[in-house]
Amino acid sequence: MTTTDETLLLHLNETIATTRDKETLFKTVTTKLRLIFPFDIIGISVFDAAVQNKRLFWRDYFYAEELAPSLPAPPAHFTPIVGSPFESVLVSAHMHRIELADYLLEYPDFEPFQRMRAQGIRYLTSVPLRLGGRLTGALTLAARRKPALTAADESLLEKIGSLIAVAVANTLAFEDVARREQERTLQLNISNALLSIKQREPLFRAVAEELGRVVPFKYFGIRVQRAGQHDAFEGFAEFRRQAVDAPFETLAPDRYRGKEYPDPILLYTQRDQQAQGRNLYVGDEFKDLAVRHPAMRHVYEAYGVRALLFVPLWQRPDGAAVLTLASSDPHAFSADNLATVEGLGPQVALALDNLFAFEQIEALKAQVEQERTYLIDEINTTATFAELIGPSEALHAVQVRIAQVAPTDTTVLVSGETGTGKELVARALHNASPRRSRALIKLNCAALPAQLIESELFGHEKGAFTGASERRIGKFELADGGTIFLDEIGELPLDLQAKLLRVLQEKEFERLGGSRVLTTDARVVAATNRVLADEVAAGRFRADLYYRLNVFPITLPPLRTRPEDVGPLLRHSVQRLSQRLAKPLRPIRPADLAALQAYAWPGNVRELEHLVEHALIVSQGPYLEFAGLPPAAAPQGPLADQEAPASRPLKTLREQERDHILTALGHTSGRVSGPQGAALLLDINPKTLEARMKKLGIRRTVAAG
Repeated sequence: MTTTDETLLLHLNETIATTRDKETLFKTVTTKLRLIFPFDIIGISVFDAAVQNKRLFWRDYFYAEELAPSLPAPPAHFTPIVGSPFESVLVSAHMHRIELADYLLEYPDFEPFQRMRAQGIRYLTSVPLRLGGRLTGALTLAARRKPALTAADESLLEKIGSLIAVAVANTLAFEDVARREQERTLQLNISNALLSIKQREPLFRAVAEELGRVVPFKYFGIRVQRAGQHDAFEGFAEFRRQAVDAPFETLAPDRYRGKEYPDPILLYTQRDQQAQGRNLYVGDEFKDLAVRHPAMRHVYEAYGVRALLFVPLWQRPDGAAVLTLASSDPHAFSADNLATVEGLGPQVALALDNLFAFEQIEALKAQVEQERTYLIDEINTTATFAELIGPSEALHAVQVRIAQVAPTDTTVLVSGETGTGKELVARALHNASPRRSRALIKLNCAALPAQLIESELFGHEKGAFTGASERRIGKFELADGGTIFLDEIGELPLDLQAKLLRVLQEKEFERLGGSRVLTTDARVVAATNRVLADEVAAGRFRADLYYRLNVFPITLPPLRTRPEDVGPLLRHSVQRLSQRLAKPLRPIRPADLAALQAYAWPGNVRELEHLVEHALIVSQGPYLEFAGLPPAAAPQGPLADQEAPASRPLKTLREQERDHILTALGHTSGRVSGPQGAALLLDINPKTLEARMKKLGIRRTVAAG
């Protein structure tokens, strides 16, 4: 060995021992190497532990810079040795030389060699790299002119190969330490993000940005599907990254409704059995996958995806979650990238579980607050009686029906005239049911304009319509686990009847302006003063909804058919209202009681309560004075003769209702709404009263007169 050779080996040893930066180290090594061996391109490839796969570790050009644009960047992933020119390294223990043309005869499809031949490269010298007797890679020198190597040169090259093997091993060890440190930093940053962020999009964005610091990608996606969640985009956010420093663009389903974009779970599951265990597809591997599977072909063609990395976050009976990275670079991802993302998988999975738990807690908090607000309002506007009162057989039959159906979840339709106490039946059903610990939510379908009923029933998202400044939880969400009472169901518009039918059949609905499908476990009790069968025949009510509601009908008899209930109702009302109004408890004259029992009560129990309230306010003597009774029933005194009801012509229900409204308008001097209006006296919505007046031909001028 010459002094020059010894000096070269000494310099290489010193460089390897003192230099850790990969670029600096191998630039120095290859520069010194070329002082003795002329070549145009140098390449260092490394093999895996099983010596079955290889990847290009280092490549440099000398006086062949024009080759650089024609050769792709070194792929970061391993590819099989079998079927490549590196097979010859495995069968030879020593350096060997070969002409490029001979290689291309045996490996005509090896594109790197085809490009080199196009640039005039003709000769290759391959030196095995061994460390501790184990084959770890190969050093390849490529030249345009045939190298004149002596036996001493070949021996020197093999010794240099041993030094380069040490340099490669050291560099890989340094890179592994640096990568682990980077992963620890990444895990710490993601952990900090997971602890501080409790909203979906910011959380997904933080994970994507941290991953983007160590793994190159263009598309990032997290897709979650959970049992009971039928919304295809539940828990899904996807980001497109156009450049390293460019902001992420959210491809949210609400914003891109109707447009196709990558679905990580679909991409992950739409693979053949042979590929199910693989989570990394680059270059030709992904191209082959795109040929076989429509979902892969879609992202290949529509998005220019050429490499894909999957990491399942969980696959369990309650659903699945997948994290996906995609790139337009065929060699964007390596096995190290996959290992990095897989190492973060448990953290991201835990973050998603925590996120969904937090969202559930927030939803429950919002629901409890809404229920609290609703129940306070309910207490302030509670129904007339706490229970159904009266000894009549008709009322007893109603109570039996309530006891029969209350323990079930069956839908109940309560029918009866206005003021008979349909809400009391709903309350009794709820209180006697297993749902009594949850809220009873009520909605009067005739009390709101049609455009607001949907929002009241199903809620709305922020910005769903003008004035929707924040998300609102609907009555069906509030009633989850409890009971929802839909009063005057016959007034519900036809378009909303279809949506209500969906809730009854599927237990599903969507907020106004939203895309998430929500579920509810609310028991439905509906009430009407109309004959729904007639409404169906007239085309004003859906037949399928009617049959869904009319599973268990309960009909409340009018008060005029059960006069024996009038006395107990009067006594209960007098006692309760005397306490509320701070009035003395006055008795009722027997003659007055008889007159009230003989009265037809077109307003039923509600009219009776209003009459008692009026009597308590105006009475000054020892007895209650019912001066506010309609002329047909008002007693004239304790001994006044009363015309027997049977001796008078029986009015129709329409006539009775018209007379009753006219009487109320007479008391209020024609005023319909407001604190002194007839609507308050009759305990109905002013809009409903106006509709009834129009239907009955009552004009304000007539009423006022």
